[in-house]
Amino acid sequence: MTTTALPASEPRPRGAVRAALEETLLPPVVALLIALVIGDLLILAFGQSPAAVYRLLLEGTWGNAYGLGQVLYKTTTLTFTGLAVAIGLRAGVFNIGAESQLAAGGCAAALVGLALPAGVPGLLAVPLCIAAAALGGGAVGAVPGVLKAKFGAHEVIVTIMLNFVVLALLNWFVASKLHVPETLHTPEIHTGAVPRLSDAAAAFHGSAANATLAVALLAAVAMGFYLFRTRRGYELRAVGLQPDAAEYGGVSAGGVWIRALMLSGAIAGVGGINYVLGYKHYYEEGFAGGAGFLGIAVALVGRNHPGGVVLAALLFATLSQGGLAIHALVPKQMVEVFQAVVILAVAVSVPEVRRVLLSARRVQA
Repeated sequence: MTTTALPASEPRPRGAVRAALEETLLPPVVALLIALVIGDLLILAFGQSPAAVYRLLLEGTWGNAYGLGQVLYKTTTLTFTGLAVAIGLRAGVFNIGAESQLAAGGCAAALVGLALPAGVPGLLAVPLCIAAAALGGGAVGAVPGVLKAKFGAHEVIVTIMLNFVVLALLNWFVASKLHVPETLHTPEIHTGAVPRLSDAAAAFHGSAANATLAVALLAAVAMGFYLFRTRRGYELRAVGLQPDAAEYGGVSAGGVWIRALMLSGAIAGVGGINYVLGYKHYYEEGFAGGAGFLGIAVALVGRNHPGGVVLAALLFATLSQGGLAIHALVPKQMVEVFQAVVILAVAVSVPEVRRVLLSARRVQA
């Protein structure tokens, strides 16, 4: 049977662009407003002033250079894991294995940094370490992709199980082969360290923020270009929307799923360099704890759009760092509750906002 390839994406009419922007931007804004109201009620329940708590949160994050640096450091990792989950969701697959992919990428980067001689210049060492991180994460991501495409295995179950398997294998490898005595980390890398922001601005002294932030932003730009300006990206989104229709149009859904989960794993894996190359300069057991699962929330709040993911990562990083600042007034677990409220509010507001927008367009028509 002769099949016709799907056409490349074409510019949409201005009205369609406006409608898409409304459906993309309004749900997170509405969700944030709902979360703020609920947050106010929770803070009042502890007998504190919401204004005082929010002021303390901002002072501990955006109000000083160290706090801002920590926010940017956490934003970097969450951007990678959020993008990893988002590109999978765009293809109709749910990658819950970003945590193990992040750790695998970090370990691969550390191994290359240890293998390279100390005299290798950073301009060569850093790209090699980044490539190793992408390969490490991509290899882990390929496993659920192949199992889903070839055997129909559900990627959610496979990626959840792989988290335990991969993290256990990495911990065994480091503990038995590479660890520094009385520690749970590898020796420091010989070369490939990424400069910190404090090297350029002394005000950031002490914070973990580093130049990996630029890599994260470039990854978001590259993912946006891939999704919305390339044929492969169009095929990926087509499979995510309707795999049967995409198959009829000549696209292999199985191939797209494998490619999407490999890309997802590679993106998460590159996120490991934020810790390994930019912060501690070694791989350590547990460094990825929580970042993979929080990346799911970042992707959902960011509406699976690269720009939205970056903004959502910034929001969740601010809340995470701010939890340390508001502990004097309310329990730090308040931030975790607030994050959960944001996620639930997004889940609820998306269909409601779409319904309201649809009603408004019908009235205007």
